[in-house]
Amino acid sequence: MIEKIYLDNAATTQVSRQVADGVFRCLTEEFGNPSSLHHLGLQSERLMKDARNIVAGFIRAEDKEIIFTSGGTESNNLGILGAASARKRFGNHCITTQIEHSSVLNTFAYLQGEGWDVTYLSVDKNGSIDIEELKNAIKDNTVLVSIGHVNSEIGSIQPLGEIGLYLKRNYPDIIFHTDSVQSFGRLDLKPGEWGIDLLSASGHKIHAPKGIGILYVKNGISINPRQWGGGQEWGIRSGTENLPGIVGLGKAVSWIKEIKAKEEDTLSEIKAALVKGIFKAVPEAVINGPEPGMGAPHIVSLSIPGIKGETLMHVLETHGVYVSTGSACSSRKSDKSHVLSAIGADKLVAEGTIRISLSYLNTLEELSCIPSILRAAIDQVKKYTRR
Repeated sequence: MIEKIYLDNAATTQVSRQVADGVFRCLTEEFGNPSSLHHLGLQSERLMKDARNIVAGFIRAEDKEIIFTSGGTESNNLGILGAASARKRFGNHCITTQIEHSSVLNTFAYLQGEGWDVTYLSVDKNGSIDIEELKNAIKDNTVLVSIGHVNSEIGSIQPLGEIGLYLKRNYPDIIFHTDSVQSFGRLDLKPGEWGIDLLSASGHKIHAPKGIGILYVKNGISINPRQWGGGQEWGIRSGTENLPGIVGLGKAVSWIKEIKAKEEDTLSEIKAALVKGIFKAVPEAVINGPEPGMGAPHIVSLSIPGIKGETLMHVLETHGVYVSTGSACSSRKSDKSHVLSAIGADKLVAEGTIRISLSYLNTLEELSCIPSILRAAIDQVKKYTRR
């Protein structure tokens, strides 16, 4: 039986054992509705409060600044649409980037259909925005800026602190939102210190279950809800809370804090060793976006010009290695990646791209065989295509 090596963690992660145990207890024992007044309800409310406290502390926020949602997509929709609609009387201009996740880009496309003016900032070959372009894009009627922290396809990192503090010093009324789905749990996040008003994150990217996410809403920032009901989550996101998911998210955050506290192999060290080995075994490989040693610690966008990325992905699967060709939310589309287009990748590079993404469950020892497997898979593809 072929051993499985899972390297598609930017799409989703395996739920850790500690998290799974906590979720199971919520499904079978501690299953009360947090709004109920009996013992099971009060017990569930306490579990939810504990998880909220853990998540808030992880990003140096206050408990009441954390809104639980169903995931990153809902958090992005709620943050962007909620902030925009709450400020429509002050202006109708928003700013984002060309390389945002589809849950951000499609939300702004909806706003444009409703008459909003949206500016899409360009990026350089590394996937980085130009701060001067952002400054020049701001208008008298700008009410919202939304810039993702880490790009899910190439791992580029935007300078949130520099952006947020500039906005707060010069345009304090502009709301600053960030999609931090790919950085939450992997990079340091300080929304309070960085001038961030709204921050989205998702549980299944950090070994929690699917179906749970957060929207950080800074104290004093008002957003309009997108659904109405019993008034849960301070009226911003009504609906019976997903207690198993919430508890799972709290336990995943606690587990990650423990891992970070130990002096073991870090994601950055594992990525550096992996990239070094790949370049040695596959000298024709091209890295998309940030140079090796830069960018997010868990994402490597790799191209083999002249080989179809999807074909290589499936051949690697026969060797027990699971990667992707890009963002899971757009991988089934045949069009060239909007991210690779934005950084100027040519057709051969774009078509030959695979994404390797790591998690805290990957180890240096486990990944030591990846360069040789990748070399063998590439040679196998070339052999087939020559026939």
